[in-house]
Amino acid sequence: MSSPSKRREMDLMKLMMSDYKVEMINDEMRAFYVRFHGPTDSLYQGGVWRIRVELPDSYPYKSPSVGFVNKIYHPNVDESSGSVCLDVINQTWSPMFDLVNVFEVFLPQLLLYPNPSDPFNGEAASLMMRDRAAYEQKVKEYCKRYAKPVDIGAASEENSSDDEMSEDGSDSDDDEMVGQADP
Repeated sequence: MSSPSKRREMDLMKLMMSDYKVEMINDEMRAFYVRFHGPTDSLYQGGVWRIRVELPDSYPYKSPSVGFVNKIYHPNVDESSGSVCLDVINQTWSPMFDLVNVFEVFLPQLLLYPNPSDPFNGEAASLMMRDRAAYEQKVKEYCKRYAKPVDIGAASEENSSDDEMSEDGSDSDDDEMVGQADP
């Protein structure tokens, strides 16, 4: 690759060509939303999330910032901000990875194999370790309440004309949406 900006463009195009619905926030290709479906045969199957992605200037040498916009109940996702606690994105990122890896490998693995011993959501981690059936029920309730495909489509259409997010980091007054990912 000749430059980070060329790599950013290539990775974004590759993501779009992989059948992910990508919604640009601005024309700079640095921030966008991706529609992400819960993995098959998981508690999250059937759920659809809007993921906010921000690419730093030094991408791909520095990892993207990734966060769930609509709520998800998971030990490694902060319920209020949507920030993701995932080593491969936060600490062990490599320029060998790309955006497709995030959505086809890293996020599905996160949802399939939660790590309650390194929680971002202490309540979810505690419930998972203490009462697995109650944890699974709560995950399914959140999916039904906050991750319905119809709701995500409506949210995308409502916000598609907004080029910038509001100052508080959220793009909706609806309590079903949460803030942006941590940088």
